[in-house]
Amino acid sequence: MTNPICVVTGSGGLIGSEAARHFASVGFDVVGIENDMRQQFFGPAASTAASSSQLAADLGDAFRHEVLDIRDADGVDALFASLAKRIALVVHTAAQPSHDWAARDPFTDFGVNANGTLNLLQAVRGHCPEATFVFCSTNKVYGDRPNFLPLEDRGTRLELPDDHEWAGGVGTDMSIDRCTHSLFGVSKVAADLLVQEYGRYFGIPTVCFRGGCLTGPQHAGAQLHGFLSYLMRCTVTGDPYTIFGYEGKQVRDNIHAVDVVQAFEAFHRDPKVAAVYNLGGGRESNVSMLEAIDLCEKVAGNKLSWTLSDEARIGDHRWWISDLSDFKADYPGWGITVGIEEILRDIHASNADEWTALRAA
Repeated sequence: MTNPICVVTGSGGLIGSEAARHFASVGFDVVGIENDMRQQFFGPAASTAASSSQLAADLGDAFRHEVLDIRDADGVDALFASLAKRIALVVHTAAQPSHDWAARDPFTDFGVNANGTLNLLQAVRGHCPEATFVFCSTNKVYGDRPNFLPLEDRGTRLELPDDHEWAGGVGTDMSIDRCTHSLFGVSKVAADLLVQEYGRYFGIPTVCFRGGCLTGPQHAGAQLHGFLSYLMRCTVTGDPYTIFGYEGKQVRDNIHAVDVVQAFEAFHRDPKVAAVYNLGGGRESNVSMLEAIDLCEKVAGNKLSWTLSDEARIGDHRWWISDLSDFKADYPGWGITVGIEEILRDIHASNADEWTALRAA
């Protein structure tokens, strides 16, 4: 490896694998940190092993896979010390991403999300403080505060009044205080604030991208995580799907992994210190559960077997659309290129054969 290095944590996951491919294509040598904890979180169907193997096969000498747990502070420090000044970019996507799972095992959740992030930041501080640090944060740092917005029922979806200050999307000025976050949200808040403070205290160029629903064809959708992918999987396989609360009218903005990684690159090319942005599909790419079901059925040509539970998950949002205006103002060359229906068609085209085989079995 002779090029500048991009370290990608969670390199076998949806955003991590997309980042690895992208930055290898633009001249980086990529070191991927991946220990397949997703299989532990969500079962064998969610394993990232195949993704990691495919990266190694496709990227060749431009990719190096490190089986490393980011909770291992000494291991993380040793890796960064060995790569030293060649590290130009760190893309931190590794996480425990589920509300429900965090409640079952808070120590692991906090260890991965908060302590793991601290270990990485400290390694950057010690060995490559000029490297750009990109963190995949989450809109769950705002807890359930979005649920107190004055939403209107518009039939298939909930919506903000057109004259509301956040009708175009929620900004980073939304408070994170005095609300319920879920334990997952708390661990991500801790990590988010750590990333900001390492930027401010030590001058490291850092950014927190507070993501809405990040998605794409590589997403190993599971019941507890991976909304659109799991929804399409159930539509194809015939497995039953449960909507949790809000009559299925809850709204999410969804952003394709390609657009997420393009935002990472835009920031790296002109980095700032302790930057924070909301990142999702915004007004250009959002959908309610009911609307998503209709689209999945249209794309797959199957009817989804679904039921509605009256019990919403703790910390789940009734409505979320990201305000992208701050990031677009700072990086005017970036924008959403893949909308909801195209996302679903991409997910279906990449996975339908495998999922159809499951249905036949």
